[in-house]
Amino acid sequence: MSTSRLSVSRSDATSEESRAGVARISIVVPCYNERPNVRPLVASLDTALAGLAWEVIFVDDNSPDGTSDEIRALAATDPRVRGLRRIGRRGLSTAVIEGVLASSAPLVAVMDGDLQHDETRLVPMLDAVEQGLCDIAVGSRHVAGGDASGLASAWRHRLSEAGISIAQKLLPVRPGFAPLGDPMSGFFAFDRRLFERIAPKLSGKGFKILLDLILSAPEAPRVLEIPARFRPRLAGESKLDVLVLVQFAAMLLDKACRGFLPVRFIAFALVGGAGVLVNLAVLDLAGRLGAGFATSQTLGTIVAMVVNFGLNNSLTYRDRRLRGAALWGGLALFMLVCSAGGIANIGIARTLHAAHHGWQPAGAAGAAIGVVWNYAVSSTLIWRLR
Repeated sequence: MSTSRLSVSRSDATSEESRAGVARISIVVPCYNERPNVRPLVASLDTALAGLAWEVIFVDDNSPDGTSDEIRALAATDPRVRGLRRIGRRGLSTAVIEGVLASSAPLVAVMDGDLQHDETRLVPMLDAVEQGLCDIAVGSRHVAGGDASGLASAWRHRLSEAGISIAQKLLPVRPGFAPLGDPMSGFFAFDRRLFERIAPKLSGKGFKILLDLILSAPEAPRVLEIPARFRPRLAGESKLDVLVLVQFAAMLLDKACRGFLPVRFIAFALVGGAGVLVNLAVLDLAGRLGAGFATSQTLGTIVAMVVNFGLNNSLTYRDRRLRGAALWGGLALFMLVCSAGGIANIGIARTLHAAHHGWQPAGAAGAAIGVVWNYAVSSTLIWRLR
């Protein structure tokens, strides 16, 4: 790589831009329960970006561990530190979107708040963007010189590899550029103006904002991978689990539907389908144990409602998940809502059947009305934004 523009202009940027309070680089850090990592991360950025006019924007989803308090305390003594505390909203992708749109710096980088991303690679990544070598520079674990050893368990390695394999089959490749080897990376840099052009098309689903950014661009962006080490986590807990892969699939589904059909509705309907299977299984088991049909069906319906509520709370409405007393209140309300939906289902189906429609069309229409009712009321009453 040629002589770094950032490196060449470090002193000039510091003397002019810093005095004016203008950041040339914004580092956006989405975080949740990362209080012990806030000060070490800022200290590491201070070293890695020494001589440059930079700021860090922490976007905290109202962490219960006091992450926002730590950010605020540090910001009181360091004007380069900014914090956005989000209440009633959860999710890494939307946190990144809001953080970037809150920046006015021409260059932006995104990194995690857990100290696993190698901040020493920020300058090469930002250089590549500023020099016009690429549209997006990715800190990559999967090119020569990269290192993924920070994925501590074999499970996390398998989960990451599965996501990479799926993503690589879907990503467009710009002529003259190699296919992206690490599309699941959360460590990347870009020109803010590019992001602002793409932002209205972003799905904001799940954790993999880089993939969303590339898939949402009107034409395949020029992507360059910079070797980076993914370090082991020192404090806090990893957020990577199987649900991340589910949300990753939801984001791809949203792109496939081009936003016309809400992914949350699709997930709600799929959970409803799983509930039907649970209902039938309990019905069969209770019948084998000697219970009558009415009793077996009642048990099956109740168990299916409980299972559906649990799956929706964990998957469909993960960003609005109910806990504690709200969980039990939500379950009771969900069962009431579903009971009303069942009544609507039967009423619509009987009306259509009486109008000489066949069993299957009448039943399908009733079921569709029931699903739409349950989804609409659940979204507005049970898992409403707070």
